[in-house]
Amino acid sequence: MGPEEDILSGAFPDGFRTQLDLLMRLRRDVRRFRRDPVDEAVLTRCLNAIQHAPSVGLSEPWRILRINSDAARDAALKNFEQANAAALAGYSGDQAELYANLKLSGMREAPVQLAIYCDDETAQGHGLGAATMPEMRRYSVVAAITLFWLSLRAEGLGLGWVSVLDPDQLNRDLAAPDGWQLIGYFCIGTPEATSDTPELESKGWESRQHALLIEAR
Repeated sequence: MGPEEDILSGAFPDGFRTQLDLLMRLRRDVRRFRRDPVDEAVLTRCLNAIQHAPSVGLSEPWRILRINSDAARDAALKNFEQANAAALAGYSGDQAELYANLKLSGMREAPVQLAIYCDDETAQGHGLGAATMPEMRRYSVVAAITLFWLSLRAEGLGLGWVSVLDPDQLNRDLAAPDGWQLIGYFCIGTPEATSDTPELESKGWESRQHALLIEAR
């Protein structure tokens, strides 16, 4: 049996598994970008990875808006800044000081910015698996984003997931169709630096925990 047949049967080489582990460890939430443009062919390759994602009922509910215009980017940045100020007001003391010094978005620098949605009303998939758990469509979009994220990192690019936002206001500003649920706003570009440590951990905001496996009773 040749190498390709080995892979098709489920056995990947040790070297590949080592590289995959490295790729996952270096997949960081990037907030500090260089302003260099992103090659469109590379971006397309990474977006194509989304088509490999699992989706409930094969519904493929992901919808992607590219934020190119100055007006749309300014509206999204203003949204973040207002939400960030409101979030800061919810902290006090040392934690407020630490929060104020965190860089929580790369929206001013990132050359590519996307808003990714879930189409909760899609007819594709005929509702299979979503009748009892409609949130599965949104989980499917998150799975697709994860593949996109890893693909970007493999190309030397970074992704920053901006969640400090008012989604309803962003939907209005971007004229998103009814029935689309915002999953995230994403900044994409070349990172200023790479690390296998989350920035929030290096800044002292929180420490990573080991996954716990709990047996059901």
